[in-house]
Amino acid sequence: MNKIERNKKNIELFKTCINTNDKDLAEKLIDAKAEFQSLISDEKLYGGAGYLSVVDVMRKSFSDIHWEIVDTAVEENKIAVSWICSGTHDGDFMKFPASGKKFSFGCMNFYYFNEEGKIIKDVAAQGMAGLFQSLGFM
Repeated sequence: MNKIERNKKNIELFKTCINTNDKDLAEKLIDAKAEFQSLISDEKLYGGAGYLSVVDVMRKSFSDIHWEIVDTAVEENKIAVSWICSGTHDGDFMKFPASGKKFSFGCMNFYYFNEEGKIIKDVAAQGMAGLFQSLGFM
């Protein structure tokens, strides 16, 4: 399997990982030294556990949150993913109390891979702005 095929396979597994909050799969797919930043945490987050800590917060606020891949553009060391994220705001999120509103928005992420095929960086093109707009917070 070449790197492009591997990256496509790994991003499909990553989708499963974030939709099921699978910690073992996160450790398999995300390099332990990978550093992530999020509006949800003031501290830097590392590795699969760090990445899924953001997913944990999202699940507490949006228990049915789901990510679906719309399209990808793949290279040997990176992949651009167009996602649709949907769910229901049924728990408090940051300073916003649960509203019961359903949401769906598109977002774009760029994932960078090391030589072993593990994610080492995630850059969100729209990120939380899409969620805030979808729920009417901005």
